[in-house]
Amino acid sequence: MSRIGKRPILVSASVKVEISGRSVLVGGPKGELVWSVPDSVVVEFDRQRSEIRVLSDGNSPKERALHGLTRAIVNNMVVGVVAPFEKKLEIQGVGYQASLNKSGLQLNVGYSHPVVLPLPAGVACALTDATHIVLQSCDKHAVGQFAAVIREVRPPEPYKGKGIRYVGEYVRRKAGKAFGTK
Repeated sequence: MSRIGKRPILVSASVKVEISGRSVLVGGPKGELVWSVPDSVVVEFDRQRSEIRVLSDGNSPKERALHGLTRAIVNNMVVGVVAPFEKKLEIQGVGYQASLNKSGLQLNVGYSHPVVLPLPAGVACALTDATHIVLQSCDKHAVGQFAAVIREVRPPEPYKGKGIRYVGEYVRRKAGKAFGTK
C-alpha cells in the first residue's frame, strides 16, 4: 500500500465533492475540476468527517503507484479550487518581451517572427511587465504544462543566460571561448 495514498484528504467547508462511478468532481470558489479514477483505486468521501479516502485493493508496484498518484491528484484538486496554483516566468535578453492579445500570449524572443501561444481553457495569464509572466489556474497540471510550453519556446542558454526561465531558476553558466596570447 502506498504511504502517500494512506493519508486522508481533509476537505474545507467551501469545497463541494461529488463521486459518481469512476469520476470525482471537486468544486469550490475558484473553479470546478473533474477527474476519472483508475480501475484499481476506489475513492470514498466521508461527509461527517469531511475527508476523502483513497483505497487500493492490489499490492503490485503499479497498483501502489496508482494509489499514491490518485491521492496526490485528488488532493491537488481540493487545494486548487480554494487557492489557485501559480507559476511565474521571466524573460531575459535584449529586446525579448511578451504581450497579451486576442489570440493569446505573444512572445518576441529573437526569432524573425513573434510566437503566439493560445491560452488553454482555465488558465489565466497576466503580465506584471513586458518580461514577467504570471500563470494561474485551479488545475495544477494545466498551469504547469502551459508554463513548460512557454519555456520551451526559448529555453535559457548557458553562455549569456538569454531565454525564458522560471522565476528563481538557476541556470548554470559556461565560460565562452578563451583566446590566449602567445
